[in-house]
Amino acid sequence: MPRIPPPTLGRSVSLSFQGDWGRANLHRTMGWLCYELGRLSGPHTKIGIFNGLGGMDAAYAVGRGQIDVALLTPGWGARLAFQGSAVTGGEAFPHLRALGNVPQNDRMILAIKREHGIRSFAELRARKPKLTIVAGRDDGISLMGIAAQALMSAAGLPRATIEGWGSSYREQDEPLEMFRDMIEGRADAIIMEAVMSDFWAEMADKVDLFYLPVEADAKAQLMRDYQWPAASLPANYQRGLDEETEFLDFSDFILLTTTDLPDDVAYAMAWSLIERYEGLARQYRHIPSERSPVNYPIDPKAACRTSIPLHPGAERYFRDAGHLV
Repeated sequence: MPRIPPPTLGRSVSLSFQGDWGRANLHRTMGWLCYELGRLSGPHTKIGIFNGLGGMDAAYAVGRGQIDVALLTPGWGARLAFQGSAVTGGEAFPHLRALGNVPQNDRMILAIKREHGIRSFAELRARKPKLTIVAGRDDGISLMGIAAQALMSAAGLPRATIEGWGSSYREQDEPLEMFRDMIEGRADAIIMEAVMSDFWAEMADKVDLFYLPVEADAKAQLMRDYQWPAASLPANYQRGLDEETEFLDFSDFILLTTTDLPDDVAYAMAWSLIERYEGLARQYRHIPSERSPVNYPIDPKAACRTSIPLHPGAERYFRDAGHLV
C-alpha cells in the first residue's frame, strides 16, 4: 500500500465535535482526533468537544448543522438518520457523510438471571415471568434503548406484551447504572451492549446468567427493518456463556459529518484515523484487543466500509491509500 504523507491544511480552522457523556470512549477518541487534526492545521485552530450520548443525538446534531463532526455507535445506526426511518419520525438527513469507522467489537444481549430458568426467547414467551428488565432509555435518542426495544419487538415481545403480564422496564442512561442494578438485586434481566467491558465481566462473575441467543426470525426482521446484522461470541467470553452463541451486532463508532465539511478537512481526518491510529491504540494496549472498547490495530478496509456514504474528501484518502478500490 502507498504511504500517504501528512496532509497540511495551510490554515487554522474552528470546528465543533461531539462525543459521549465526557468520560468514556467516544470522548477519548475525539480528544485524540483533536490533537491529530490540530497538528495538520494552523496555529490558531480551535476545536471544541461537546457532550452527547453517542446515539441518534449525534446524527441530529450533525445533520441539523449544530455540530461539525460526531461519533455514533453502533455504526449501523447512522443509516436510520441518513435514510429516514420510524426512529427519526421519517425525517431524513441525506447530506450526512462518514469519515470512517473506529473499530469496536460489540454485541447487544438479553441476559436473565439463572434463577428464573429461562434460556431462550421461546421460553420467555411461553412462561411469561414477572421480571424487572434494565435497559437503555427508550426515548428515541439512545440507541441502547432503541435497539433493546427493537430486539424485543422482533422476538414477539413488544413493551405492551411484557408489561401486560406484569414485567417492567427499569431504564437508565449509562451502562454502569444498569450493571449495578443487576448486581445489587434491583433487576432480574438486562438488555445491554458494551459486552467487552469490565462492567459486563464483573456482573457475569457475580450473577449467574443465561444469555438468550437471537432467533432466526428476529434476526431476519431486524436485518430487513434496520439492516442490523448478527454476530457470534465464542464460548466462555463471559462466565456462563457455555457455547458459541449468536447475538445482535452492536459494533463500531462511526465518524459522522455532512457534505458541508471542507474536503481537505475530511481528507485530513480520514488520514489521521488510519495513519495515526497508534496514538489512540496505545491508550488501550493494556487491554487485549478482543476485550478492549476500542480495538487495535485498525483495519483500513473495514474502516471505510461505512453504513452511509463516505465524505468525498475521506473517500479520496482511502482511494489514494489503496484501501478502497
